[in-house]
Amino acid sequence: MENVPIVSDEISLRELINKTKEWFDYLFSQWKIIMLAGIIGAVLGVTYSFIKKPVYTATLSFALEDEKGGGGGLGSALGLASSFGLDLGGSGGGIFSGSNLTELFKSRVMVEKTLLSPIEIDGKEISIAELYIRNNKWREDWKDKPSLSKIQFLPKANREKFTRVQDSILGMMYGNLSKSGLSVSQKDKKVSIISIDVTSTNELFAKIFCESLAKQVGKFYVETKSKKARMNMAILEHQVDSIRGELNGAIIGVAVANDNTFNLNPALNVRRTPSARRQVDVQANTAILTELVKQAELAKVTLRKETPLIQVIDRPILPLAKERFGKIKGILLGGFAGGFLIIVCLILRRLFKLLLLN
Repeated sequence: MENVPIVSDEISLRELINKTKEWFDYLFSQWKIIMLAGIIGAVLGVTYSFIKKPVYTATLSFALEDEKGGGGGLGSALGLASSFGLDLGGSGGGIFSGSNLTELFKSRVMVEKTLLSPIEIDGKEISIAELYIRNNKWREDWKDKPSLSKIQFLPKANREKFTRVQDSILGMMYGNLSKSGLSVSQKDKKVSIISIDVTSTNELFAKIFCESLAKQVGKFYVETKSKKARMNMAILEHQVDSIRGELNGAIIGVAVANDNTFNLNPALNVRRTPSARRQVDVQANTAILTELVKQAELAKVTLRKETPLIQVIDRPILPLAKERFGKIKGILLGGFAGGFLIIVCLILRRLFKLLLLN
């Protein structure tokens, strides 16, 4: 039998070192091209730092106090258990508790209501959406488009009457803000302090939108949390007014009936029947009114308890925190990116030549 040599694909350490040295020598021989690419990248980086607009960040933080959410003794027990690192649940009963509230800030309904809120700029009332359009210079791009040039977003406009194009523009604004311009965070589930961060290249827009969004969501939150209590109180107040009107009518009826029976013959007692009926109505309405007034006062106390308190802690104050792409950062990143890309291109070109030779 003939001995057939076995071809091995394994590479020794010495061969690996030689190959690495060969590639290193090749790249070193191209140092002029690599340096030129790095210089070009650095120039592009510093140019970008001049072109790139600074980004402003408006931050607003507030605390929530909800007496109803305490849960009495159960809430105290859960709080004591959580202090020992035990999670017994039961803390997520509210529809706007924890992460639900933070998601409410990012919802399209709240963002669109905020964009349609009125503000005063240069003595003229416009919507925040119009300010956003001005900042991004969309009007200049719409001059040659008749379907877009006449579109206006008036403050407090009826959202249901918007056209399809207006819906699309608002959707684009919402997408831009929710993806990169709006951030809502709650540092700890045990701490009811929520922070809102709005970033924009326009300092005034970041401040106005941040404050308006907090105001819009706060109003919606309070109205929703106390909606049942307010409905109950409104019904009781309506009943109190109705019974009070009936009582006043009954009192007047008693007076009229007594006037009609003045100097009445004692033998004609049947004539006194309307007065007696009116007296019964007065007594019944008085008892009902007394009870309804008690219930109405209790409803007012319940409404105060169920109405959460939103206390703003920090507001965005001009000048806002500014972040810009620095020149040194542009030089370093641009030079590194340019050098890296040219090295990759040189390696790919040499590999391609080696493949053609083989």
